[in-house]
Amino acid sequence: MRLPPRIKVLEALSALADGRVRIIGDKEAEVLSSDGARTYKVFVDLGKRVAYSDDNGTAYRGYVGYPIISFLMARGVLPVDEKLGEALRGIPWRRLNEEYKRYEAVMGLVKAQLKERGISEEEVERYIDLVLARLRKLDLRLEKPPSEQQRGGPPHR
Repeated sequence: MRLPPRIKVLEALSALADGRVRIIGDKEAEVLSSDGARTYKVFVDLGKRVAYSDDNGTAYRGYVGYPIISFLMARGVLPVDEKLGEALRGIPWRRLNEEYKRYEAVMGLVKAQLKERGISEEEVERYIDLVLARLRKLDLRLEKPPSEQQRGGPPHR
């Protein structure tokens, strides 16, 4: 799978900080969207280097979506910055993404909010770089879990 847009790292950390990640087992979790309207199913098997989530970024665009990143953070596979996470709590990601239509615009707004909360742009960029470097090393492939393969659902690529 491709690496996600940089903003997805912050969206993932925000989901974790907001308590929207529910671990079901070693390989499965559910992640609630920022507006509470959707619950994304996540499956990750690090031994096989496969992952799947039914969020749009993963299922339709072929990148590692924020629900997968959140789960990997919750499991301790990817780094968590507690201070940054606290500053990201409560951000209405879905509303912002729909309103501004461009990740760059949303990233600008989020960085401005973080600056007001005492976190520099350099700290944010360093953290994103760290997470993406670790994610790249995982070299995950998109593959539905066995339960999804039998049921159908969004196609995998």
